[in-house]
Amino acid sequence: MTIDWSSLALVAAVGATAALSVVTLVALAIVGLPARPDPVLGAVSPSAAGRAVAGLCLLAVATIVGYGLYVIAA
Repeated sequence: MTIDWSSLALVAAVGATAALSVVTLVALAIVGLPARPDPVLGAVSPSAAGRAVAGLCLLAVATIVGYGLYVIAA
């Protein structure tokens, strides 16, 4: 029995990259929703650009996780 070290290193690198990407994108989504006061309503609401950035980041996370599940199931 032998271990294919290059394949193991490749799997480890891809897994670490995917994990880092997901954590970074979720952090950016959280930062993309800053609470700022709305002068008209007096309430706190996120800006439209922040919501758009957060939505794109979360969409990217869902895509990465979905593809990972697809690869595992296939």
